[in-house]
Amino acid sequence: MVATSERVGVTAARSTKVSALAELLGRLDAAEVRPVVGLLSGEPVQGRIGVGWAVQSAVDPPPALDPSLTVADLHSALDRLAALSGAGSGAARAALLADLLGRATAAEGVFLRRLLTGELRQGALEGTMADAVARAAGVPAAAVRRAAMLAGDLSGVAALAMGGGAEALAGVGLRLHCAVQPMLASGSADVADALAGCGRASVEWKLDGARIQVHRDPGRVSVFTRGLNDVTDRLPGIVALARSLPASHFILDGEAMGWGEDDRPGRFQDTMSRFGHYDGVAGASLAARFFDCIHLDGEDLLDLPLLDRLSALERVAGPWRVPSIVTDDPTKASAFLDAALADGHEGVMVKAAGSRYEAGRRGAAWRKVKPVQTFDLVVLAAEWGHGRRTGRLSNLHLGARGADGPVMVGKTFKGLTDELLAWQTAELLAREVGRSGITVQVRPELVVEVALDGVQTSTRYPGGIALRFARVRRYRPDKSAAEADTLDSLQALLRRP
Repeated sequence: MVATSERVGVTAARSTKVSALAELLGRLDAAEVRPVVGLLSGEPVQGRIGVGWAVQSAVDPPPALDPSLTVADLHSALDRLAALSGAGSGAARAALLADLLGRATAAEGVFLRRLLTGELRQGALEGTMADAVARAAGVPAAAVRRAAMLAGDLSGVAALAMGGGAEALAGVGLRLHCAVQPMLASGSADVADALAGCGRASVEWKLDGARIQVHRDPGRVSVFTRGLNDVTDRLPGIVALARSLPASHFILDGEAMGWGEDDRPGRFQDTMSRFGHYDGVAGASLAARFFDCIHLDGEDLLDLPLLDRLSALERVAGPWRVPSIVTDDPTKASAFLDAALADGHEGVMVKAAGSRYEAGRRGAAWRKVKPVQTFDLVVLAAEWGHGRRTGRLSNLHLGARGADGPVMVGKTFKGLTDELLAWQTAELLAREVGRSGITVQVRPELVVEVALDGVQTSTRYPGGIALRFARVRRYRPDKSAAEADTLDSLQALLRRP
C-alpha cells in the first residue's frame, strides 16, 4: 500500500495513478479493500483519529528495518487510537503511536505521519480512487461515483464493487438520514464564460456560509456538513425550520450562515465559529438558505433537470430559497452578479438549467463566479515538498509589510507549476539564512502575487489573520519587499461587508 502511495505521489498523470491504484485493489483480500481505499484517499474509515503534530512530535522511535505491518494491523491500531478519550487518553495515544511507528519502516512511518495529520496529498482523492475502483472491479465508473454519492462512503462502495460488481452497486439507493455526497462546482472567470459553458442557466447568489444538507421525515430531522458529518445537535434553529416546512419527507441542499440586523450576511469566520460549537447555543443563531431539493415526499429528484428540482424547492422552502434568475443573457447575469456583490455576497453560481444532481467530480454543469483579490506578499520561508515535489521547496510562508518589516500572514502550496517550483527552489536556496526541520528560512526579498478569497482572524500567525484559499499567481521580480502590500490592507478585508 505504501509503495503504491509513493508511485501515485510522484506522477502527475491521472491515468497512471488510476492504473497503480487499480492494480493494488485487485491484489487485496476482501477485508482489506475498505480500509485501504480510505487510507489511500486520506480519509481513514475511523474518521478523525485525534493524533496531531503535538502528539507526533513527542514520539520518535527508530524505524523498523524490515516490513512487518499488515493492513489489518494498521486498521486495528487506528480503531484503538480513535476510541481513546477522557483522562489519560493523551499518554495512551502516545504509547499506541510509539508502538505503531516502531513497527513501521521509514517509508511506512512517513506515510503514517502524513495520514494522521491530514497531509497525505498524494493525488488519490475520491474522483481518482473511484475510477480505480471501477477499473479493478470491472464496472462503469459512473456506477461507482453514483453509488458513492448516494452512500456517502466510497470505501464501503469499493468493497461492494469488488465483492458484488455492478449488481451490488445498483442496490445502493438514496436514503433519508444517510448523507449524500454534494454536487460541486468548477470555476469560471466571469458570467459570460460560465454561460458559454452552461447555456440557459439558473444564476444564484453564492453565499459565504457552511454547506449543509437537511433531511426530514415525520419523526426526525438530520443536518449534515459538506464532509458528511452529522451536526444536527449544533443547529437547533435550522432543525426547527425544517420541521416547519410544508412537506413530510425531503432532502434539501443549502448553506448555514449568520445574518446581521441589516439583513446582510455575517462574516464567514463568525459563521464557522458558531457552527463549530457543540452545545447548540451558538448555532441557534444561524439561518438556512436552500438552493436544491433532491428528494420530496417519496420521490427521488436526483435525475430530474435542475429547473424541475428548483420548482420542487419552491414548493417546500420558497421563502428560504437562495435568490436566483434563469437566463442565458450575459448582461442580465452580470447585473445580477453586481447586485449580489453589493449585498455582501461572494459572487454567483451559474448552473445549467437541465443539469442532473451529480457528485464525485467538479463538473462543468455548475460554475462559480466570484471576484479574485490579489495581494503582493513577501516569501519568508518555504518547506520541502514530498511526493512529486520531493527535492523542491513548495509550501511558502507569506508575509505582509508591517511597521517593522514583513509579518507572517499564512502559507500556500497551491498554484505552483513544475517550472515555477524549480525556479523558486533555486531562488530561495540562494537566499537561505537558516533551517528548522523541513523549513528553509530566507531573506525576505522575493515578492509573489497571491490570489485569495479573503482573510479571517487567527492567532496562528503574527499578523493576527490567516489567508483563505490562497494560491500563487506569479512572482513579481519588478517589485521589492518594500513595495509589498501592507498588513493593514489585508486586515481591512475583515471590515468589508
